[in-house]
Amino acid sequence: MIHMTETLAVHTVEGFLAPDETVQVIKMLDEYLAVTGRIPARPEEGVRAPEDVQEILNAAVERALPSIRRVFPSVAGPTPWDYHDFGPGAGIEPHLHGVDEPRARRQRVARVAFHLQEAERGGEFFVDTSASEALWTDRFAGAGSGFVPGTRFARDISHDAPAAALAELRAVPRTRWTSAPPAGTAIVYGAQLVHGVLPVAEGRLRKLITNLLADPVR
Repeated sequence: MIHMTETLAVHTVEGFLAPDETVQVIKMLDEYLAVTGRIPARPEEGVRAPEDVQEILNAAVERALPSIRRVFPSVAGPTPWDYHDFGPGAGIEPHLHGVDEPRARRQRVARVAFHLQEAERGGEFFVDTSASEALWTDRFAGAGSGFVPGTRFARDISHDAPAAALAELRAVPRTRWTSAPPAGTAIVYGAQLVHGVLPVAEGRLRKLITNLLADPVR
């Protein structure tokens, strides 16, 4: 069962992809995008990565599971990966996904962000922590959910939420933790953390994101 602390944790996996694997993934993505012409309308929306890229990344998750499970013991495996591409001025506002269906058969425990290419300036990933009650609902996990009974659920204020909700989130007192991981590193962050991407000031940021799910609820 998923413990609340898993949904609020942060972890890194250095060497998630070897340098030659990263080069290979970039080549595969560039070829796929050139052939399909697929470009996300907004960086936060992303594009589903092709199957050959999925295979490399899922093998990397499998290699990293012993490390990931030290912090997120409920994790069973990933969902399909999405590719995100940020140019100058692009970023993702702070947002919070929350838990929609506590009784769903498989629950998201955490997410993984892997940076294929770092921007020259800006584009850092961040999480925001806060003691404010404003981030939380009055919902708690009960028996039969995928969570330890009593686990509290955060609000759902995603990046496409109404402007008023996003403004309310921006007004919450928070402490920001920014990250500029070394090449080949994946960042694993809990599903109930406020997070986002600072605007790219110069260059190009390319990253791949997946969800990590727990085993199905029995």
